[in-house]
Amino acid sequence: MTPAARVQAAIDCLDRILAGAPAEQELTGWARRSRFAGAKDRAAIRDHVFDALRCRRSFAALGGAETGRGLMLGALRSAGLSPDELFTGAPYAPEALSEAELAAGRAPAPGAEAGDVPDWVWPLLESGFGTEAAEVAEALRSRSAVHLRVNTARTTLEEAQAALAEEGIATRPHPASPTALEITEGARRLRNSQCYLDGRVELQDAASQAIVDALPLRPGMKVLDYCAGGGGKTLAVAARGELSVFAHDAAPQRLRDLPARAERAGAKVRILTTGEPESAGPFDIVLCDVPCSGSGAWRRSPDGKWRLTPETLAATQEIQRDILSKALKLVKPDGLVAYATCSILPNENDVQVQRVADGAPGWSVTYRNFWDPREGTDGFFSAHLQRR
Repeated sequence: MTPAARVQAAIDCLDRILAGAPAEQELTGWARRSRFAGAKDRAAIRDHVFDALRCRRSFAALGGAETGRGLMLGALRSAGLSPDELFTGAPYAPEALSEAELAAGRAPAPGAEAGDVPDWVWPLLESGFGTEAAEVAEALRSRSAVHLRVNTARTTLEEAQAALAEEGIATRPHPASPTALEITEGARRLRNSQCYLDGRVELQDAASQAIVDALPLRPGMKVLDYCAGGGGKTLAVAARGELSVFAHDAAPQRLRDLPARAERAGAKVRILTTGEPESAGPFDIVLCDVPCSGSGAWRRSPDGKWRLTPETLAATQEIQRDILSKALKLVKPDGLVAYATCSILPNENDVQVQRVADGAPGWSVTYRNFWDPREGTDGFFSAHLQRR
């Protein structure tokens, strides 16, 4: 495909996404319908679409319309490229620009539009970051780095780096965690690399790894990952060795790949179904990586930024409080509950944890940390609650 044909394909996908189709579903559907497209074509179109979704409001302002065509026009103008070279009207290329399109477009307004967030989210960012809100929003407008967790039960960080390098994957350590590597070259080779296939490394954001690093794990402990999802943190805990590790999720289908991943990583994990955490406990540590807005990972999943509403955020906060309250009942008298979100919104972080602690006699917040997306990770928050 020509560069112009890739832009037109992105325009078509964006129009369907703006009409309500989930981004991942649309891109998968386009690839299935377009067997002529090679791997490089699919990757380029995906990059166009995700870049446009990350910067949806500012690109719409620059392009003069919140349509697929307007977003791609805005993307080219943002990059300082001449749209005339791609909007040519040639076969498979976007139609040539009209006089109205050439005249349209403006600089995005400061605040929510320039920061590419919904208007109602902007005050939440300002409440959490004050005058630095624009910097945080800017960090979420760019593509995210690819991080790996080195499975220290199988190898060392240096050995993993060397093995990946032999397969054309360059990495460097990430300061957020002693087990984290950031891929600097060859990320698309990872899925087929032997180092990944045999469980020596796993895909996991460095801040997500740091949440596990902060847990006071000791040999012999019983540890429950209460909202395990795909099991990334479960496996990170299990890699510490000499622990009894349990995984649970309210949606059991999310755990369907965990047994195979655990076997590949050489980890022992017991999966608990609904109702079993109560009988399998009490636990020394219960980790609650709760459902959240996902705002800390909006550069990975920008579609979620535009689907979030005040109503869904409020409902999610109710779920978070319910999970945390239940988790307090699952630990030993001297146990610890670790709360975590992939969110940059204070409503889901400090405010939420303190509200639960205030309503639970004898419990207090003994640890809290926020991993800022400006520092090269996703935005993550974690806090520990223990009985006083």
